[in-house]
Amino acid sequence: MSKIKAGQALAKVLVDWNIDHLYGITADSINNTVDGFYQEREHLKYIQVRHEEIGALAAAADAKLTGTIGVSFGSAGPGAVHLLNGLYDAKMDHVPVLAIVGQSATAIMNTNFFQEMNQDPIFADVAEFHKQVTNAEQIPYVIDEAIRSAYATHSVSVVIIPDDLSGQEIEFSGFKTAPIKAIKQAIAPKAEDLQAVEQALKSAKHPILWVGKGAFNARQEVVAVAEKFSLPVLSTAPATGVMPTDHPNFMGSRGRLGTKPAFEVSQAADLVLFVGTNFPFARYLPADIKFVQVNNNLADLGKQRDADLTVLSDAKLFLQALLQLDYSVAPTPFLKAAQADKRNWDKWLHSLAQDDHAGLRAESVMEAIKENAAADAVFGLDVGNNTEWAIRQLPLNQQQRFSMSAWYGTMGFGLPAGLAGKLSFPDKQNWTISGDGGFAMVMPDLLTEVKYQLPVINVVLENQVLGFIQHEKLLANQAPYGIDLQGADWAKAAEGLGAIGLRATNLAELKAAMQKINQLQAAGNRLPIVLDAKIKNVDPIDTSFVPVERAVFGDQMVDQYRQQYDVAEDQQPAFSQLLAKFNA
Repeated sequence: MSKIKAGQALAKVLVDWNIDHLYGITADSINNTVDGFYQEREHLKYIQVRHEEIGALAAAADAKLTGTIGVSFGSAGPGAVHLLNGLYDAKMDHVPVLAIVGQSATAIMNTNFFQEMNQDPIFADVAEFHKQVTNAEQIPYVIDEAIRSAYATHSVSVVIIPDDLSGQEIEFSGFKTAPIKAIKQAIAPKAEDLQAVEQALKSAKHPILWVGKGAFNARQEVVAVAEKFSLPVLSTAPATGVMPTDHPNFMGSRGRLGTKPAFEVSQAADLVLFVGTNFPFARYLPADIKFVQVNNNLADLGKQRDADLTVLSDAKLFLQALLQLDYSVAPTPFLKAAQADKRNWDKWLHSLAQDDHAGLRAESVMEAIKENAAADAVFGLDVGNNTEWAIRQLPLNQQQRFSMSAWYGTMGFGLPAGLAGKLSFPDKQNWTISGDGGFAMVMPDLLTEVKYQLPVINVVLENQVLGFIQHEKLLANQAPYGIDLQGADWAKAAEGLGAIGLRATNLAELKAAMQKINQLQAAGNRLPIVLDAKIKNVDPIDTSFVPVERAVFGDQMVDQYRQQYDVAEDQQPAFSQLLAKFNA
């Protein structure tokens, strides 16, 4: 058996698991490990980020986009702590990520040396698997075990390695045990559960289908079930695109990142098929709606809302079983009213996008992206009002995909998601969408995109305010204190970092910028682009609560809501009016 350094053995294990890149910053407590990456550089690309947080967030985005484990590393002390933000994002969105953490050499551990600290307790909460190796021979074995654990638990693994150990030679020639990702046993629905669901569907007058990421691989089945039973469909925000966003039955998401039709249709429903999700805001549905929950995780059944009927099953198998039922439903008046509500919503967004008389609107930028995005584009979304605008308007109807910080909700996710998207899908068009608050947190790593020639299109929506928090301040009747942001010329800043900077303050400039982007792409551009979109500060419509029913909320509340968000009654009538129009 040949001898190699333990750091190289570690790298070989990563390569055997089909990991082709990882992120981090080298330092004295992890230099030997990084030297092992150098030895395997033909198969494993080290992406040098400018902050370990970016690397960890990019690793999480890799896992979300591909299903393959993301890997980042950091040195002892500060480097290790910097990883935590990205690791918590991975934990809360249930994706596999491995963090390799340096440690002081064994001879100086427990001597209060520079940057030496007990790191394992730091990771005890975020990581399902967290171990510190105690000799060089353990390193490849523990790394292999950590990767298997991350796949098996859909979570984070952390391996801490004293630097002197990864520099020692060990005997290693690989493992016989195959690097197999965890495969969950598919759970099919029971016949009696299907019969109960069938009866519930037949008894309902206003049924809807609400899907989550558990249905991510079941787009065809979601569409077929919606059409077979005439169901309006909602998705959770992270599951946007499970059903094509331009399908007439698709209402969007319910909640602050949602749509008016999604709120109204779900309020009017009498049955919800809640499939492949543990969406927390389901608890805000009216109490009298019959709730049927389908999930392959027993612990999630009834977790967010007390369910009338539960089905333990994989989403895809459940939907396939529904399609075998020997009855179908012709388009109902309820569905027709829902489709009209969605058409009105889309027309309203388009009308906003065409209006720049008082300044460029975010809706205009989203529509421009929609018109210029490739059919297989990859999007990285930051956190804030930009997420609302993106979820509502981005095209996710063909082979596009996106990543977001769904449950953890960390600002600054956009740019590292773009890094991950371009590295994981180098031949696809990649966009990031950020507010100026989130972009400012991470923009130095634009240098990383420049260094590795990653032509990501980074769109910055600058309104010089923490807009998502501004909305909360307005609702709480609080002073707008601490939310204003210093503006910047992000295009020039990008140019100073070696990227291409573009600027738009109105529709004409926006069109010219998109034309320039298309020209650059056609010419084989290899530099990242920053589009500095100076938008007017408008509080986007809050669809977590849509008080437009005059008989329910009264004229004063309805008029205030419509005026606040420029929702004219002739453009977007209340759902009750549409129900009456279609005799539903």
